[in-house]
Amino acid sequence: MKNSTSLADPAASARYLKSRIGGYPYEVFACLFLDNRHRVIAFEELFRGSIDSTNVHPREVVRRCLTHNAAAVIFAHNHPSGSSEPSQADRTITIRLREALGLIEVRVLDHIVVGDGVPTSLAERGWL
Repeated sequence: MKNSTSLADPAASARYLKSRIGGYPYEVFACLFLDNRHRVIAFEELFRGSIDSTNVHPREVVRRCLTHNAAAVIFAHNHPSGSSEPSQADRTITIRLREALGLIEVRVLDHIVVGDGVPTSLAERGWL
C-alpha cells in the first residue's frame, strides 16, 4: 500500500484497514500516514489494548507524524466485540488528536472504526 494511489475515498480506506486490523481479539489503534496528495507513506499499529479498550497518547501520534513527515493521517481502531459503532470515547480522542495535530499542520482525514460488519467512518458522519 506504500506510495500507492491516494486514499481520499473513505470506502477504500475502510476496506484496507479492515483487512489489516479487523480480526484481532484485542483492540488496536493504528494510523495511515499520508503525503500531501493522500498517498500512503506508512501504516503503523501504534497502541495495543485489551478486549475492550486501548490507551491512545496524542504525544506519540504527533511524534510518529513528524517522523514520517506526514501531511495527513487516517486513524483506525477495531472493536473486538464486533460493533463498528463509535463510542463517545472514540469521538473524544479523535477531537484531542485533531487539535494536537492541527498545531503541526497535519490534517486528520478520518477515523475509521472496524467491527464485524461495515466499518464506520467518523468523517462520513460529519464528526471531524
